[in-house]
Amino acid sequence: MKRQALGAISAALALTLPWVAVWGATEVLPWFAATTGIAYEAPALLETLSTLGTVLVTGLAVLGASFLLAWAAETAEKDVPRAFAIAVLAVLAVAPEYAVDALYAWNAGVFAGTERGVQAGNLAVANMTGANRILIGIGWAGVALFTIFRRGSSTDPSVESRSGFLSDVVVLDRDIGLEVVFLLVATAWAFLVPLNGGIDIFDMLFLVGLYVLYIAVILRGEAEPETEHVGVPAYLQQFSRGRRVLTVLLLFGYAGVMIFTAVEPFAHGLEHLGQEVGVPSFFMIQWIAPLASESPELIVVVYLVNKARSTAGFNALISSKLNQWTLLIGTLVVVHSLALGEYGVLAFDYKQSAEIWLTAAQSFFAIALLLNFEMSVREALTLLVLFLSQVVLEFAIIQEYFGLPVESTELLLLYTAIYVVLGVALFVRRWQSFRRLLRRTAGTVGAAMPGGGDRTHSVDD
Repeated sequence: MKRQALGAISAALALTLPWVAVWGATEVLPWFAATTGIAYEAPALLETLSTLGTVLVTGLAVLGASFLLAWAAETAEKDVPRAFAIAVLAVLAVAPEYAVDALYAWNAGVFAGTERGVQAGNLAVANMTGANRILIGIGWAGVALFTIFRRGSSTDPSVESRSGFLSDVVVLDRDIGLEVVFLLVATAWAFLVPLNGGIDIFDMLFLVGLYVLYIAVILRGEAEPETEHVGVPAYLQQFSRGRRVLTVLLLFGYAGVMIFTAVEPFAHGLEHLGQEVGVPSFFMIQWIAPLASESPELIVVVYLVNKARSTAGFNALISSKLNQWTLLIGTLVVVHSLALGEYGVLAFDYKQSAEIWLTAAQSFFAIALLLNFEMSVREALTLLVLFLSQVVLEFAIIQEYFGLPVESTELLLLYTAIYVVLGVALFVRRWQSFRRLLRRTAGTVGAAMPGGGDRTHSVDD
């Protein structure tokens, strides 16, 4: 087992080495030289690489770092609650998304009052909503389908065959109910965000506070060392506690740095490739850049699901959605105000208001699908088709490929209505499941509060 584990770690590290060489020569060494006064001229490695070469080098780094992240999170489950380990993984995996959005929010503050500042504010919202919808439309739906149809799914206890057309389901652990309820609360608040003309301090206080409460609750949970691991995590969990914790921190740190530094040129490379074939820049920033920044998370989840750890995979996706739907939105106004030099609302236009409503509506519908802790093939396909059809139709409208009786913003509002109607119908149909979910979550939160003690948080289903 030791030889196989070390071989796997070495292979993952090897995938990151080309980017380490490029980044080190063009960024780290020049900084070190400037700090110490040593003469050093950075080679123009990134400039000499073709766009495709940049995408390949950075993409391999993201792939290798994603495996390191997954192994670190699985190893950490021996010492901390699984939900907390996955929450840390989720934050690190989507850190590049934070960086991209923070850049646009910062520019909106620096160039406030100008056309460039207005555009930057709109891009911050567009990139954020695109990332969130990708996470559900491709992430949740795609992982559910992969879980059910992958080779070996017949032996996965989370996959159940049901009679009927496309009725096979992936069954989720009910412990993810906490994340589902917190995500529902964040989603309800998101519907209100555009009503104030932008993202303001109240959005920051509520959404960031909600995530802090979530972390406080899961930290009160118990570690789950009984989970049986194989491969790299099984090997690393044999280390002494001190050595194990240090190894996990090093893996998290190294993978986080690789992802944080590599995803931006990876995303920009994809943007340039898209522009070369005629895809509008704004469309690329909303969809291709977020798809690149979400790739570490999706790789990690596919890895977990392929190890028959479907619950951990879905938990990672839901945790990512929760931290993006709370921390990401809430911190944008902070970055904007810092660049502005004073408190200021991160304003956006009506088109971006419609984007936020659509993203919240998609989230509402997706949560409704999980109220019974199952997702069938039919439900996953519905989620996927709704997402893809909206993106394709909007692209067709922007490019004027054919005449449609609606404008781009009207299309967003139409899909918002579809998601809301479907979500309300599911909530009505699954009302009893929703009530049980709320009671269970209330018990979990109550037990985590001071004086909560060993209060039970389970209910009969």
